[in-house]
Amino acid sequence: MADLFYLMGPSGSGKDSLLNALAYQPQPTLIVGHRYITRPASAGGENHIELSEAAFAQRRDRGLFALHWQAHQLRYALGIEIDLWLQLGLNVMVNGSRGHLATARLRYGSHLIPLCLQVAPEVLFQRLHQRARETPEHINQRLARASAYQHTLPADCLLLDNNGSLADTLAALRALLPAPHNTPYPQENPS
Repeated sequence: MADLFYLMGPSGSGKDSLLNALAYQPQPTLIVGHRYITRPASAGGENHIELSEAAFAQRRDRGLFALHWQAHQLRYALGIEIDLWLQLGLNVMVNGSRGHLATARLRYGSHLIPLCLQVAPEVLFQRLHQRARETPEHINQRLARASAYQHTLPADCLLLDNNGSLADTLAALRALLPAPHNTPYPQENPS
């Protein structure tokens, strides 16, 4: 089984931008997993599958989620397809939840690698303000949570600075990832 890179960071730290960049410049043995969210796909930010509350509940009740949680009046999930990718020897990177890390560790054990994206408060404020998705009150709440986040990072978290350009952060991330293996993958039998 390969490893699950569980990316965490405060809202506005650049998780979505980093994951989108990885998805468009793929690594040989890394898949970027998408989330299922009860938020409109048109809301901007991460590439996700939009589900209604009813569709989310149906998939959850049918066991189609590897992990699921609720935050900020929304429901989030990672599909069981990530388990298949891991079994095939592909490392998977997902946008994880700090509040759900303990549950994720129970499921994936030593195959879960926490990755913590860090950004300075002034950079975070600027990014939250520029994306114009939150009110000033919500921005202040997110900044307070981000400050608390910096003091509660898991001891084994791989730290990734995202104060500079996305290209620099992407290069630093690639340096943290394991080197690709020459693992043979199952291929379709040509007929």
